Amino acid sequence: MPFGCEVGEDGAVRFRLWAPAADRVDVWLENRADEILLPMHGMSGGWFEITTALAAHGSLYYFIIDGEERVTDPASRFQPRDVHGPSQVIDPGRWQWSDGDWSGRPWEEAVVYELHTGAFTGGGGFREVAARLDYLQALGITAVELMPVSDFPGERNWGYDGVLPFAPDSRYGTPDALKSLVQTAHSLGLMVLLDVVYNHFGPEGNYLHRYAPDFFTDRHHTPWGAAINYDGPNSRAVRDFFIHNALYWLEEFHFDGLRLDAVHAILDDSVPDILEELADAVHAGPGRRRHVHLILENDNNDARYLAREEGGAPARYTAQWNDDVHHALHVLATGETSGYYTDYTDAPARHLGRALAEGFAWQGEPSPYRHGKRRGTPSGGLPPAAFVGFLQNHDQVGNRALGERIGRLAPAAAVRAVTAVLLLAPAVPLLFMGQEGGTRRPFPYCCDFEADLGRQVAAGRRREFSRFPAFADPATRAAIPDPNARETFESAFLDRETPDPDWLAFHRTLLGLRREVVVPLLRGMPAAGTYRCLSDCALVVDWAAAGGRLQLYANLGGAPLPSAPVLPGTPVFRTPPAAADGRDGTWPAWFAAWALTPC
Repeated sequence: MPFGCEVGEDGAVRFRLWAPAADRVDVWLENRADEILLPMHGMSGGWFEITTALAAHGSLYYFIIDGEERVTDPASRFQPRDVHGPSQVIDPGRWQWSDGDWSGRPWEEAVVYELHTGAFTGGGGFREVAARLDYLQALGITAVELMPVSDFPGERNWGYDGVLPFAPDSRYGTPDALKSLVQTAHSLGLMVLLDVVYNHFGPEGNYLHRYAPDFFTDRHHTPWGAAINYDGPNSRAVRDFFIHNALYWLEEFHFDGLRLDAVHAILDDSVPDILEELADAVHAGPGRRRHVHLILENDNNDARYLAREEGGAPARYTAQWNDDVHHALHVLATGETSGYYTDYTDAPARHLGRALAEGFAWQGEPSPYRHGKRRGTPSGGLPPAAFVGFLQNHDQVGNRALGERIGRLAPAAAVRAVTAVLLLAPAVPLLFMGQEGGTRRPFPYCCDFEADLGRQVAAGRRREFSRFPAFADPATRAAIPDPNARETFESAFLDRETPDPDWLAFHRTLLGLRREVVVPLLRGMPAAGTYRCLSDCALVVDWAAAGGRLQLYANLGGAPLPSAPVLPGTPVFRTPPAAADGRDGTWPAWFAAWALTPC
């Protein structure tokens, strides 16, 4: 890595910092009982560097800017005393991998399970996640996605307030503990994906403004303030910082892929832009030797990043989280129509059908929620596996004021029906931790900022929800959990609730059918399916593949559908299980059936 510190073959340690606004940089070493200050050599382009035998694996260090301010290494590999403490020299060569025969898994086989390391383990860390991987394998999961683990301030955080993107947070364990988790997953045939944040730094513990203000630009603005400088003067070092971060996680920790958070907030007018350059570097590096999957969250619905090469391999990005599928399913199951759900209330079955068959529901049409701004680009030429569908994820649960799960918002019959749609649709499905057991525990936003900032965040969150009718009353807003309170974080702990065995069996059945029936069809499935709506909540979707036609018949409403089509042959699956197949002319409420017929 061009950033941070590296242990050489001779044991000497090279320290390197990009600090274009500094006149002088020193390395402060806490070495045994001594404290050593070493002047770094100024180099061209704002770089400072020194190689010394006075440091070794385990040494603690700071950088001293202009003889005054002590700062952490922005590329620190580990922070044993949190974001304001000293960085630690880590020699990654000391870890001996035993997964040399692992080359990953094709994306078509993916069933993703998103989890928060702390909440999933009842406040534990990487070792506790590793201990539960066999449970996920038995469920039918093939890919575990960790919410961001980069070092954040305090003892608890979702991970999206990280400020040291190369350092696994010490609350979860050491870098070796994270490598052990990945290695254990590979021994069980599980991929491991990591969520990374390249659109902003968190509000506490980021010192880059002091000595490298060119990391940021006021030419672009994001919801978190000034944007990261990907396209202005001195942006080359900034771009390299994040490209090397992606390569670091994939190479040094053997992750099987990355999910890039909210790339619509990465603002870059360069050609190629940072997303394109990053993907090219990954494919030219670790992607040459094994399956590596890059996943986007992109509210812009920009299909160009998902383009395929001749033969069907992703040119750059493997897939995108498909909010359209979630929003349409959520409107159908819950009846909610506020906020961004406004765009799906006029004909939710039509939006769902288009999203299932063609990828995006919004492919360039004016969005009422966005005041008529056009959203999306045509996606019908992309294969279903270019999209990740979900009924819950950290955003769609945790960004609610109270962090409610779908089980508290919709009837159980509705949740069963939309789950059957999600898990057997050709798009790659994602489950959010606890969903498979029907958990009703909330997943509220949490953090642990210093006192003044913490109070501002809590007040700002309550102020944000004041525009919603349900929280217009100050007394009601006061009930919104304080994100800084420990009990808010602990309310999400899954170890405090036993999974419902019926929900577990339901998910295992569906995932078994997905593995046996759906996955074999995906490689031979052309770009798009077809759909037709029977009402605002009923539809038929059809996908043709070399192995047969996969068909969905669904009535996702609370009333029976008369004059319904008859299902062909014997359905692969249907819920309610005793429902008629339309021969009596009616589909019951909350009906979902899947059929596979020869071409």
